Amino acid sequence: MLNCAEDNEARIVGYVASDLEFSHEVHTEGFYRFIIMSDRLSENKDTIVVTISERILADVEIPAGTKVEVTGQFRSYNNYSGEGSKLILTLFARDLRISDDCEKCENEIYLNGYICKPVVYRVTPFGREIADILVAVNRAYNKSDYIPCIAWGRNAKFVNTLAVGANIKIWGRMQSREYQKRVSEDETVTKTAYEVSVSKLEAVKDVETQEEL
Repeated sequence: MLNCAEDNEARIVGYVASDLEFSHEVHTEGFYRFIIMSDRLSENKDTIVVTISERILADVEIPAGTKVEVTGQFRSYNNYSGEGSKLILTLFARDLRISDDCEKCENEIYLNGYICKPVVYRVTPFGREIADILVAVNRAYNKSDYIPCIAWGRNAKFVNTLAVGANIKIWGRMQSREYQKRVSEDETVTKTAYEVSVSKLEAVKDVETQEEL
């Protein structure tokens, strides 16, 4: 369980679904990436990209198919390419352990941040309320992570009443979602979007007073 002591905490239990791939180096410390796959309550699965230091990997081997528990922070960065800037999301691992085979797949996240774009609220043809939220979460060294979140029902209606700059707390899970993007009149490509699916949301009014949904 998350203790919610920091502004950005995430935990996932699932199966390693790719080989380790070198990502980058910071001050001679190497970082690698792999994909973890975690079951949802439905038949779908979430595939989350994990970034992990070589220090954590020094005493553990995680070939594809290994069941692991990863805790850390859900972080974002901009990937600049010839097609412009793209927001990339990754679970930055602070700890990894081999998981017990009998342990079920889990996926949870807690964020304490600020709404940084107007909320996009809509109602589907079937009457379901949905809201897209972009939340800025402060990080050390004057950095911030920009995390797309999606809320439904009463959560969606409530967050639509909040202005840009509002401080909110979110509990939910990290989610991957495939979608089709048209690149020409007769060609589409399948892409994957990453976001936080909101299960609980609070607006922080001040230090002592909170409005909870």
